Amino acid sequence: MHIPDGFLDPKTFSTAWVLGGTAVGFAVAKTKKHLGERQIPFMGVMAAFIFAAQMVNFPIAGGTSGHLIGAVLAAVMLGPWTASIIMATILVLQAFIFFDGGITALGANILNMAVIAPFAGYWAYQVLQRLLPGRAGTLVGAFAGSWISVVLAALACAVELAFSGMAPWRVVLPAMLSWHVLIGIGEGVITTAIVSYVTQVRPDLVYETAKA
Repeated sequence: MHIPDGFLDPKTFSTAWVLGGTAVGFAVAKTKKHLGERQIPFMGVMAAFIFAAQMVNFPIAGGTSGHLIGAVLAAVMLGPWTASIIMATILVLQAFIFFDGGITALGANILNMAVIAPFAGYWAYQVLQRLLPGRAGTLVGAFAGSWISVVLAALACAVELAFSGMAPWRVVLPAMLSWHVLIGIGEGVITTAIVSYVTQVRPDLVYETAKA
């Protein structure tokens, strides 16, 4: 899902930089107020795990690639604001060190995977938790939230590419959504399995439990 350089026009990547940068700035401010000292090492562990998972890429038509995101997993464990910082940090490292995703497109990649994915997915997770109280709601919410986060991030990526005129709507939308509907299922399974394990052995590590 990383967009490389040359696939977004200036108006699109500039707008994405403003939106993504502003959102991450708010995330930093919010996280400073709520993050406890014991959560800082956990942030590093979570970032390392997601970083490694995201490095497994495969090409998709329309000039981009597909991979797991990990945004909802980070949000369930540490909250959406902290997840946004983790995801943005990962994307910056990937762009500057591994050249995975373009520098000019970094704002769009941050907007898609560090803003839209964690917040949309976490919102869905919370809604399903309220509708299905208890462990069932947590697991169903983790799965559905993960799937939604992948699909919406892919949709945002497709819209950016299409608005830039780099790929026609009829090519990029089906290419991105058809693949990421399936990728979202895989992400949901992995996220749910990890959340299920953590809620059994260390429920205090889950964000909603830890802040209660």
